[in-house]
Amino acid sequence: MKIDITSEIIFKTARSGGKGGQNVNKVETMVEGRWNVVASSIVSDDQKKMITEKLANKITSEGFLLIKSQKSRTQLGNKDLVIKKINALVNASLIKKKSRIATKVSAASKEKRIETKKRNAFNKEGRKKINPKDF
Repeated sequence: MKIDITSEIIFKTARSGGKGGQNVNKVETMVEGRWNVVASSIVSDDQKKMITEKLANKITSEGFLLIKSQKSRTQLGNKDLVIKKINALVNASLIKKKSRIATKVSAASKEKRIETKKRNAFNKEGRKKINPKDF
């Protein structure tokens, strides 16, 4: 189930750095997308909680998910990139992590470990200095 939050994204533009020549100094091509997670009507309360936990480092103190893009030379291109990024982040954060099922160590692996320990002990025993009193 994919969620599309495009209708709730608030866009803001600014002048961006990078390629573009003189165009960079004149045109506001950098796009900043903000989405208010708490006030959203698209996602449920449980989903909001999951999103705020998983994307805590990208959410501002006011509760906005903030994404910027200035890769493209056009404002429209950057706007599309912001929409894709936000939707991808939100949908990825809503995927529940599978819980790990604990397994037991098999009897064969226990036996193999003990056998290896015995072999190592025997090898180390052979490295000791010979004491004449033992004979």
